[in-house]
Amino acid sequence: MFRKTIKRLPSQQSNRTDPPMISWLLNIVYLALVVAASPFLVWSAVTKGKYREGFAEKFLGQLPSRPVDSAQHLWLHAVSVGEVNLLAPLMQAIGQAHPGTTFHITTTTKAGYDLAKTKYAEHIVSYAPLDFSWAVSNAYRRIQPDAVLLAELELWPNLIRFAQRHSAHIAIINGRLSSKSHRGYRRILWLVRPLLRRLDLIAAQDETYAARFCDLGADPQNVHVTGSIKFDGITPNRNNPQSLAFRELAGLQADDLVWLAGSTQAGEEPLILAAYHQAQKQVPNLKLLLVPRHPHRFDEIAHYLTAQGEHFARRSELNEPLSAEVSILLIDSVGELSAWWGTADIAFVGGSLGNRGGQNMIEPAAYGAAVAVGPNTWNFKDVVQRLQAAEALTVIHDTDSLAQFVLHAATDHVWRLDQGERAKEVVLAQQGATARSVALLAPLLQRPTIVKFRSAA
Repeated sequence: MFRKTIKRLPSQQSNRTDPPMISWLLNIVYLALVVAASPFLVWSAVTKGKYREGFAEKFLGQLPSRPVDSAQHLWLHAVSVGEVNLLAPLMQAIGQAHPGTTFHITTTTKAGYDLAKTKYAEHIVSYAPLDFSWAVSNAYRRIQPDAVLLAELELWPNLIRFAQRHSAHIAIINGRLSSKSHRGYRRILWLVRPLLRRLDLIAAQDETYAARFCDLGADPQNVHVTGSIKFDGITPNRNNPQSLAFRELAGLQADDLVWLAGSTQAGEEPLILAAYHQAQKQVPNLKLLLVPRHPHRFDEIAHYLTAQGEHFARRSELNEPLSAEVSILLIDSVGELSAWWGTADIAFVGGSLGNRGGQNMIEPAAYGAAVAVGPNTWNFKDVVQRLQAAEALTVIHDTDSLAQFVLHAATDHVWRLDQGERAKEVVLAQQGATARSVALLAPLLQRPTIVKFRSAA
């Protein structure tokens, strides 16, 4: 399964390093990109509050230091909200298999950072260093990780190249490589191939992703199919305490039919609102919960609803249960969508009507909701295929087809429950990726450190 290994203490590792020229060439490229993007970065910082935080962490690598009493310290990198959420079952399983392990979680986006600070308050959370050589090297010196686990796909050259220099293993978990990314990486195969050869493990979500990693030059011995961790850590129990609390907060009654449109992107909300009004004419007890994907759009959608004359409430302003007279709730919160899905009878997963490639539909499926998506779901192609094969997913294309789906689900009780049950069965059948990933990670997490021979970049 793994290449031949020898046990060495970190101090006994080879002192071989890469030519400094590689790092500095990368630094020049990164600086040029930052300068070129600076007008957009400044505009986003001023108008949306993005990119303002974590300057020292991002540009200087001034991350919090490793706990002095840590028996083993892991660096887990997750780009944004989705990747941050999937870390939970993995961290729990690693902690059980390797007691005393501490975790340092880094994220790239503000939304991911805010969620990680809340969700993993007992662990160290910071922004990830940008891939400048000085920032990455300083981050490694301060964190002193025994292993670095990259969620899904983060092929930053210096981050990967410097792992061996700092006596750390490095692996991709829940690996995903879309066809678009695969084509893009093939154009720079001279850079990507040596990076992939440095990875101790690539735990891919499915056979297709695994084949793409191998095609780009990853060592086939280090590439394994584990399934998707996103299927794990999800409770199919609608009566979990948080979902029940949200039902009460939203003022939902037993005879209400709840349609949740989650992770919506720009341009989707008007279609959703139009479909809602079409359906509500025949289903007066239909409630709409609207959850935009990005926090910076919360105010934008609130202004839009106000301009449309809608009678709605904002989650952030609810201090007591919502009046039954209000049928639209804008959920302007981060990190709560998972539990809100547990209140939904009908679900639409956003990012699928435009060009974003869709968002995660596993959670509403696990709760047994009748789920619909738009036609553009290439980010979750494998999940969509599984759900469609089980006749547990509806694909819509516009306002009218979305309204027809909602009406069908709202008026045909048997069909709605049947589709939801099939969706739940698909999710439960796919669980187990976390256990498989932790088993594969075991040789990397043994003490003393196991050092593998790796080819040079």
